[in-house]
Amino acid sequence: MRTATDREILLGEISGVFGVRGWVKVYSHTQPRENILSYSPWRLRYRGETRQVRPLEGRRQGKTVVARLEGVESREQAEALRGAGIFVARSQLPPLPAGEYYWHDLIGLEVRDVEGRVLGRVIRLMETGANDVLVLEGPEGREILVPWIRDRVIRRVDLEAGVIEADWDPDY
Repeated sequence: MRTATDREILLGEISGVFGVRGWVKVYSHTQPRENILSYSPWRLRYRGETRQVRPLEGRRQGKTVVARLEGVESREQAEALRGAGIFVARSQLPPLPAGEYYWHDLIGLEVRDVEGRVLGRVIRLMETGANDVLVLEGPEGREILVPWIRDRVIRRVDLEAGVIEADWDPDY
C-alpha cells in the first residue's frame, strides 16, 4: 500500500523545446518557478509511458524555465517529450510549518460550513492575486468558490479527517 509521502505529485510539464541541443521549456507549478530544478529525479509521464530523468542544469527564462535533461541531447529527443507531465515523489517536497499546506494535500477534502453542512469537495485551487481560492464541486455538480482566507473564512483544516471547515455561504 502506498502512503501519502510516496505519492507522486505533478510539479509541471514540458511545454516545448529550447535551442538545438536538447534543452526543454518547462512550465512549472512551483514557487518560484525555477524551484522545479531543485527536485531530482523527475518522472516524466506522457502517452501512458513513464520515464525517469535528472535535470542537469537549467534557469528561468521569462515566464518559463529551460532545462537540460540527462539523456536528451538533440532537438528531436526534446520535441518527443513535449506535453510530458513532470512528477516527483511527495517525500521529495520539504516539510511545511504547522498550518501551511501544499495545494495537492487539499484536493479531495470535503468542505463543511461552521454548522456542519457539506458545501462540497475541493476539486482544484486557483490564484487570484488577492488570495487563493478553493474550487468545490458542490451539490448537483455546481461549482462553488471559497476564498482561502485563514481565520476569517477557513476556520480549520483536518487532513486526517479529510475536512475543511469554512465560514462561508455557498450562495455568496
